[in-house]
Amino acid sequence: MAFEGLSEKLGKVFKNLKGYGKLNEKTVNEAMREVKMALLEADVSYKVVKKFVADVTERAVGAEVMDSLTPAQQVIDIVHDELCKLMGTTNARIDFPSKPPCVIMMCGLQGAGKTTHSAKLAKYLKGQNRRPLLVACDIYRPAAIDQLKVIGEKAGVKVFEMGTENPVKIARESIKFAKDNGHDVVILDTAGRLHIDEQLMNELKEIKTETSPNEILLVVDAMTGQDAVNVAKSFNELLDITGVVLTKLDGDTRGGAALSVLAVTGKPIKFAGIGEKIDDLELFHPDRMANRILGMGDVLSLIEKAKVTYDEKEAEKLAKKLQSNKFDMNDLLAQFEQIEKMGSMSSIINMIPGLSGKVKEEDIDERRLPRIRAIIQSMTAKEREKPSIIDAKRKRRIAAGSGMKVEDVNNLLKQFDMMSKMMKQMNGKGGKGARRNAMNMLRNLGGGNGGFGGLM
Repeated sequence: MAFEGLSEKLGKVFKNLKGYGKLNEKTVNEAMREVKMALLEADVSYKVVKKFVADVTERAVGAEVMDSLTPAQQVIDIVHDELCKLMGTTNARIDFPSKPPCVIMMCGLQGAGKTTHSAKLAKYLKGQNRRPLLVACDIYRPAAIDQLKVIGEKAGVKVFEMGTENPVKIARESIKFAKDNGHDVVILDTAGRLHIDEQLMNELKEIKTETSPNEILLVVDAMTGQDAVNVAKSFNELLDITGVVLTKLDGDTRGGAALSVLAVTGKPIKFAGIGEKIDDLELFHPDRMANRILGMGDVLSLIEKAKVTYDEKEAEKLAKKLQSNKFDMNDLLAQFEQIEKMGSMSSIINMIPGLSGKVKEEDIDERRLPRIRAIIQSMTAKEREKPSIIDAKRKRRIAAGSGMKVEDVNNLLKQFDMMSKMMKQMNGKGGKGARRNAMNMLRNLGGGNGGFGGLM
């Protein structure tokens, strides 16, 4: 998970501060030295770290904190504010013109995920009731056009291409096509290189001059750390980018790029790639990212994810079944599939206050849900509707069909039985206690011991 190391180190610093009833300047300075080291290890720019620590220290040694009854909480609040300033005080969005189409020029080095994130952005905008058009301007990389066609189809978005025609001409003609066919957004997937060179920049400048894009978004790989910031600085100096799309924020990245880009370029991060699926793109919210870094979770993003994947008809169907105590394996499978649509288990857990930063990545097995699905799908229709009929012989057949062990089948049946009883209690007098137990069981889905975590 992104920022895992930074979150852990900052957590230790704040835990030590909580041990003091009152803070003095010496204590604050010692804590800030630890914060400085944590940020540098997270690959944050040295100049950015130096200013950040100076700003936090100046506020933290003020009378407001020193005289506070909860000085450690005040310091955490100051760090949160300064982190937000570092990444942007507002949520940067696409600047749509009054007269369509809105032209978005995607640029970046080869391998950063530019083509994939062009399609992800198209899918995102389609979900916002826009009619995007993807344009294949990368005529140099082998299979780049075919790749855009494939993921464009997955996103349900039209792809405009003219083979290996001049990219400037392709970009120009695509805008005409968009106007004639009712597309209100044009996303230009331009060519990248393994490094910044004169040929690449000249071509991008020509496309910019020809199309006058409303947005020039630079796609950078968060896992490249300070190299990503250097790339952003170079592209910004030559093209005057309007924003950044930071990819692989779900990976094993130290997060330095996210904390340095705005300070170094003056241009905000507008979107973040958080996974490999076509839907794994979200608006970048500085305040929410600051919450994640400080282990406070991100409930708002979790709610937004849930709304996108929420199936109202399925929810009504489940509610009726719960009221009549007819919850079965088909319903359990449907609920797991709803959870799966929200993204990886690690990303979901990282958004939950109290769990964020507490569950280690090595304790999260992303294969658990697929294993549960395999077991349920190896059951007959009758067995799914009435799991109580599953005897030892049936268990052996289900285990063999799913590639699992009999004990795995036993674990699932046991947990299903517990959940069914809790559902009945929730409809009866069980109330709060049953709900709490059900939530604890679901919380254990992703990692740790208990719940469905037994399906190893």
